Amino acid sequence: MNQPEPASTVGPRHVVLVSAGLSQPSSTRLLGDRLAEATVAALAEQGVDATVETVELRDHAHAIMDAMLTGFASGDLAQVIEDVTGADALVLVTPLFTTTYSGLFKSFVDILDKDSLVGMPVLLGATGGTPRHSLALEYGLRPLFTYLRADVVTTSVFAATDDWAEAGGSAGTLPERVRRAGGELARTVASRAPRAQASGSAEPFSGTPSFEDLLGGLAG
Repeated sequence: MNQPEPASTVGPRHVVLVSAGLSQPSSTRLLGDRLAEATVAALAEQGVDATVETVELRDHAHAIMDAMLTGFASGDLAQVIEDVTGADALVLVTPLFTTTYSGLFKSFVDILDKDSLVGMPVLLGATGGTPRHSLALEYGLRPLFTYLRADVVTTSVFAATDDWAEAGGSAGTLPERVRRAGGELARTVASRAPRAQASGSAEPFSGTPSFEDLLGGLAG
């Protein structure tokens, strides 16, 4: 008898990269791209296809502020929120200012429903001018997403200005940390069914009783 395929081989995965970089080009976006690419490559090694969608928060800055003030996201921002909360995994990257994540990044997180990231596989990254700020990922970003009950992978990646000049893949270099973090996220994602599959593909009203069922008790 044919055995069902394990969840890790069923369906492609959708990874959403959210970058809070403020400039173009942005080292924050560059780090996010590297992390997303490492995740996709690690998934491919496990036989899992994946696509990456990128969200640049700077493109939605005004809409994010409007949503903060009104409590309602509309237009493109509403679609961004739907894509983020419906992803199989998130790569979240922010620049650090005064040893913490950017206001734009936090404002976006604040407009998400508090339960929308429960169990979501998340990889965290940040950029800054000096390695002295690297621990901000652990005392700033990680507690934030732990509070939101996301499933944050063990390795987070901080890239200081000098890290971009490093070459090779020896332990401790930026490329090695990126590969390790991407591999951790990929293992988490591959161990689960695709989010769309897990939530079911049935029509939204498929469980609603028919009029015949509702009126059946009135017959006779």
